[in-house]
Amino acid sequence: MTYFYSFIKTTSLLLLMHFCATAQTSYISATAKLPDHPRLLLLKGEEEIIKRTIKSDKTWSSLNQAILTECDAMVNIAPLERIKIGKRLLDKSREGLRRVFYLAYAWRMTHQEKYLKRAEMELLALSAFSDWNPSHFLDVAEMTMAVSIGYDWLYNDLSEQSRSVIKEAILKKGIEPSMDPQYNGWLKITNNWNQVCNAGITYGAIAIYEDQPEQSKSLINRAIASIVLPMGDYKPDGAYPEGYGYWGYGTSFNVMFISAVEKLFGSDFGLAQQPGFLKTAGYLENMTGPSGNANNYSDSGLRGELQPAMFWFAKKLNDPSLLWVERNRLMNSDPKQHVKNRLLPATLLWSNGLDLTKIAEPKATMWVGEGKTPVALMRTSWSDPSAIYVGVKGGSPSTSHAHMDAGSFVMEADGVRWAMDFGMQEYESLESKGVDLWNMQQNSQRWQVLRYNNFVHNTLTINNKLQRVDGKAPLTGHSNTPLFMNATFDLTSLYNESLVKATRGVALVNKAYVVVRDEIETSSTETTARWTMLSSANVSLTGTNKAELTKDGKTLILQVLEPATVVMKTWPTDPTHDYDTPNPGTILVGFEVKIPANTKTAITVLLTPASSASQKKQPVPPLQQWPH
Repeated sequence: MTYFYSFIKTTSLLLLMHFCATAQTSYISATAKLPDHPRLLLLKGEEEIIKRTIKSDKTWSSLNQAILTECDAMVNIAPLERIKIGKRLLDKSREGLRRVFYLAYAWRMTHQEKYLKRAEMELLALSAFSDWNPSHFLDVAEMTMAVSIGYDWLYNDLSEQSRSVIKEAILKKGIEPSMDPQYNGWLKITNNWNQVCNAGITYGAIAIYEDQPEQSKSLINRAIASIVLPMGDYKPDGAYPEGYGYWGYGTSFNVMFISAVEKLFGSDFGLAQQPGFLKTAGYLENMTGPSGNANNYSDSGLRGELQPAMFWFAKKLNDPSLLWVERNRLMNSDPKQHVKNRLLPATLLWSNGLDLTKIAEPKATMWVGEGKTPVALMRTSWSDPSAIYVGVKGGSPSTSHAHMDAGSFVMEADGVRWAMDFGMQEYESLESKGVDLWNMQQNSQRWQVLRYNNFVHNTLTINNKLQRVDGKAPLTGHSNTPLFMNATFDLTSLYNESLVKATRGVALVNKAYVVVRDEIETSSTETTARWTMLSSANVSLTGTNKAELTKDGKTLILQVLEPATVVMKTWPTDPTHDYDTPNPGTILVGFEVKIPANTKTAITVLLTPASSASQKKQPVPPLQQWPH
């Protein structure tokens, strides 16, 4: 996340010019008046809509009760204290948002005094912090949103003295630092910092609008002009450049922003219609495998989680099938599993009276998105837990929060994640040991971190070198042909020091097995290509060109069709530095191929679940003959 500091230095002049040209636009009328409190997300009396939803649906009732039960547990715990972890106060800001949002929701739904009193206690404790850590402004943004929701939702029930203290904190510790050029570089950048910070400060401006009307209008206008910058990264199809985990962060706060503004002004000022933004719901839905785990490339965790913003998208698009994954999370798991999600009450706010039992599964089994980080996501079924799922990505290591993983893929079958990704390593575990984590230069320490370089990703390594930071793998073709779903990517610029050409195609064939094909053209020197796949399965090398992976009583066969002669290998995933996190229970399987100078060759690998082992395999044509 601190990457944003170095990112500012390289933000293009075009974006700066755009922001300067639009920052003074008055989106909000000078005579605009806001409704009385509460006015953020849920107006006075709108609780009744949620109560009707809860009353008519057991799943929604259970989720509501889980929030109330969690609030009961909060009643007797001490308020948060201002204790930083390294450079961040962010864990306190996030927990503050969770506590205040939950408790304020519980008060509005039940009017039980214990929730009001506990929320007020938390609000006063947060307001008493010396500051909200503006040097790492995400901390300020989330804290401002937390305190603003509490101030607004409880406004009519707080004492005048408490209101005064909380309002002063919003102004002095949230809004005013956002106006200081020392802290507000996020206004001009295109990653999740912009989305989160603009949302948080706008909530503050809305909360104290009647006391600071001109300043609040200016801040809301500023945010509308600024937040279009990261929204540009959803073009053209909705693929979010920073991956699953940061979609859940940046996109969720973007939706919190749009929802609040649209509620008050009857307009989202064209934000939802920004190219690709509404399409991103399809991206997020398809980024979850049949196991429920995320396609966790870049800085993402593996565990999928309920995404409240998806209910906003489904309502906006009038497409409940977008909620197939969320439906399963709500209906098939204990609602207590969701209570660590600080935005969970928004799920009920955006539930729209939806009957979860009537949600139909999506029709399409393939989703493709271009953009900064192009992806292709394929599966054989939405309803079969044993379905085959494969997701492959292109893109560049230079993208915000990216790894050296262009060309990498994940693959599931029979409920097992066979081809996996480590995802992120917790930032503080690296920063506390002095790792220069946010330096994206080619030879920076970032790329020595085991989980970040290409050596442990499911892609090619050429001559034992790192992928090029300035390289990019575009999507070059794709097809949703049912019996040969596929996508191809041009990896050449990732390896242009060593190769003339490198392309990768991944196909889901006959709904039965996966093909990974690489076509390589060498330059004037002999080249060594290493093909690797990371797995948590047990691996047995059963032949020179074959390996058998077993896990949870299931089996996958990895077979190399070409070159005809290879020697299968495994490599450990032990930490290479004292700052690398351990990776128990994982292994790399693959092989190395020496390719003569000035040669064109192909590497073709089949990944076949045991349940499809008897199925006849069809010849794998050159990539240029794949249907696109």
